[in-house]
Amino acid sequence: MNPGLKYLLMKEITITTIIRQCRPDELPSETRQLAKKAIEMVEHAYAPYSGFQVGAAILLSNGKVVGGSNQENAAFPSGMCAERTACYQAGALYPYAAFRRIVIAAGKRNKEGVFELTPQPISPCGACRQALLEYETKGAGPVEVVLYGAETCYVFPSVASLLPYAFTDF
Repeated sequence: MNPGLKYLLMKEITITTIIRQCRPDELPSETRQLAKKAIEMVEHAYAPYSGFQVGAAILLSNGKVVGGSNQENAAFPSGMCAERTACYQAGALYPYAAFRRIVIAAGKRNKEGVFELTPQPISPCGACRQALLEYETKGAGPVEVVLYGAETCYVFPSVASLLPYAFTDF
């Protein structure tokens, strides 16, 4: 058999994710409040090596908001991303509350030492997506993900929409 022929016989599957794009001022007021907490957490990041600061804020089903920021370490694998910092803190402090929404923001200091948010949003790494998916699954409902930039925001309906064919069972 021709090696290329076996691929012709395979079924092709298309994955589509609907993402809403908006300016920060177009976000609902509750989400803008959560974004303020994420931005506050960006400024609390400990990033002496990369200079790249990330913050996250999670709204829980009990109305509480939990924040986290990236925490770097000279032994690079020992550091932690903002999303997982917030995620694990929320899970430890409020183990029975479901996650409802997370806002993620990033920035760094410019040459003059003034802190600036990234104009476009950043996206969580694969490890953070997997950790957040665990809590989405635990909470039995979607967790809205808002990627916040100074000029543009992306709103995803769920963590699963960021991680198709996710690892959830073993």
